[in-house]
Amino acid sequence: MPGETLLNAFDAVLADLDGVVYAGPHAIPGAVETLQLLTKAGVKLAYVTNNASRTPANVAAHLRELGAPADDDQVVSSAQAGAALLAEKFSPGSKVLVIGSKALAQEVELVNMTVVGSAADAPDVVIQGFDPALAWPDLAEAAFAINAGAAWIATNTDMTIPQDRGIAPGNGALVAAVRAAVEHEPWVAGKPEAPLFHTAAQRLGANNPLVVGDRLDTDILGGNNARMATALVLTGIDSAESALRARSAERPRFIISSLDGLNQPYPEISQVRGVFTCGDEQASVDGNTITATLSSENEDGQCNLNAARAMCAAWWDAVSQTDTATDPQVVFQQAVSGIENGGLR
Repeated sequence: MPGETLLNAFDAVLADLDGVVYAGPHAIPGAVETLQLLTKAGVKLAYVTNNASRTPANVAAHLRELGAPADDDQVVSSAQAGAALLAEKFSPGSKVLVIGSKALAQEVELVNMTVVGSAADAPDVVIQGFDPALAWPDLAEAAFAINAGAAWIATNTDMTIPQDRGIAPGNGALVAAVRAAVEHEPWVAGKPEAPLFHTAAQRLGANNPLVVGDRLDTDILGGNNARMATALVLTGIDSAESALRARSAERPRFIISSLDGLNQPYPEISQVRGVFTCGDEQASVDGNTITATLSSENEDGQCNLNAARAMCAAWWDAVSQTDTATDPQVVFQQAVSGIENGGLR
């Protein structure tokens, strides 16, 4: 119905944090206000994060400092997921070498595991999570233990993390360093695995949640794996262009510029004889070429969000199943003034 917002179809939001709510210590413009409106409207809210460097209580306290609504149990982290995976696969009292933060070590102790300090302690398993203070000796100690026979769990494999100064290496980059020395893959506990999302939804008692994130390979893939609706925000890692080219499993149902898009109507996308229309923008596919007909253009020459949505709908319909990223050719044309080159936000 006209005037309905994107959220009208959902009873809860499962929101990522880095690149969605904040970048580094600072809130993303409009994010806090949107989250406040959600709670006022009675929409349930949980934060699902792959960052294992802080306890849920510390994360919730940071959110409250920013003005966002957050109780401690609204934060579901990959550190908790990692500890749960430990408890599933290893008996109580097993020796665990924690390569990560004190918050991760705390979660490990909460599931009755014994935290040890080095590979010399013959750990049964290594669990690796993000901590900005990690250094080469820590990664080397993990490799020594794993090569000596310890199992290996990674809380997440995000290659990058948004910070207030830009994009920095994430836990996945540190996991890759260890992988190079041990030559096999870890078990992964957090996103894009589905249990983290199911846990968050169960805590809220939500039946139809919307997963909101900035990363296709963790947030969107994880939400899709959990069979939940997904929305990509363009305030963090991934862009409309990377969404366009994404493999099938990483395609979001919705694309919004930022969190405040949750409180706005989402335009319907229609299709007539192969032409997909979103608002005033249209797109069609011929072979490996997408043609977008633009009614308007931003000053920097990049097409607007509705054009990006139309292009994604057209291309995803044409290439409905793919296990690899795609590389379509894109042609932009003005509805009146002729063909021009452009780009996606």
